[in-house]
Amino acid sequence: MKQRFNKKNKKRRGIYVLPNMFTTVSLFFGFLSIISSLNNEFEKAAISILISCIFDILDGRIARLTNTTSQFGLEYDSLSDLVSFGVAPVIFLFKWTLQSFGRLGWLACFMYLACGALRLARFNVYAKSERDVSYFKGLPIPAAASFISAMFLFGEAIKKSWNPAFILISVYVLSFLMVSNIRYVSLKGDEFKYKRPFDILVTIVLVFVLVAYKPRLFIPIFIAAYVLSGPVFTLYNLAVTKRIAVIERDPYEDNRRC
Repeated sequence: MKQRFNKKNKKRRGIYVLPNMFTTVSLFFGFLSIISSLNNEFEKAAISILISCIFDILDGRIARLTNTTSQFGLEYDSLSDLVSFGVAPVIFLFKWTLQSFGRLGWLACFMYLACGALRLARFNVYAKSERDVSYFKGLPIPAAASFISAMFLFGEAIKKSWNPAFILISVYVLSFLMVSNIRYVSLKGDEFKYKRPFDILVTIVLVFVLVAYKPRLFIPIFIAAYVLSGPVFTLYNLAVTKRIAVIERDPYEDNRRC
């Protein structure tokens, strides 16, 4: 009996290696981005953040597919995200362009970092209680970091530099979106294992072809579309709700009151 009890305790104290290895790789590329930014290798830093984002998506999906989700993995993933998509992007931003704004620039970086940490803390608190896992509440911090990297890569692709004021405003907007209640479609769900219309497969193939053709041009476009999708659908839903309320209202009600 003692041997069985000891074996069970050892099993409980262990951790799942496979998903946490993907999280570690994501953390590595976040760290690589920081080192690259400090060395003024901005292209390498931006690409490292995007690669880190890919491994961040994979670790959660692998954990669900192999049934190896754990509280340890959730906490480790959040700490990794704070480094890869919080610290790494702000160092990249400050070294790339916001340094010229002085105090206003590093305050924008701190605002982004603080909102990203709050976004991760809120996600951890409500992760188990949220029933609908098909969407996120607030812009996910990996998407915000990817948008920052995509801005740089898009500018390199079209051979034009961004207006520093636009980048500064974008950082504040991204910070607000992360802590907002705006809904974003979850990219970590398991919707693709269910049957979908044939058009979905064709769309995925088309996206893959476009990205393979000119990744520096189309990856930023798709990331920007995702970031904008939350506010656009929120405004659309508000307009539809308001229109339905007007249609359902009794047109003779006002006359009866008079």
